[in-house]
Amino acid sequence: MDWRKRIVVNPEVNHGEPSIRGTRVTVSALVGAVAEGLSYEEITREYPVTVDDVKAALAYAAEVLRDDILLPLTEEDTT
Repeated sequence: MDWRKRIVVNPEVNHGEPSIRGTRVTVSALVGAVAEGLSYEEITREYPVTVDDVKAALAYAAEVLRDDILLPLTEEDTT
């Protein structure tokens, strides 16, 4: 999945938060919907996106996580 064709960052849209091209739907909203257990079909009914847009959002999030240095959580952070 080449997310670069579907994800844009425009400082004038959603304060520069990564979004689906041509919409105001953010990557974080779509990833959050998947995390909540919504199916692709449920997400496309709730947001003006396609299944490929949802997959692009997940691919983008995966790449960002692979490339960023993440701090480990302590047990206190998870309780």
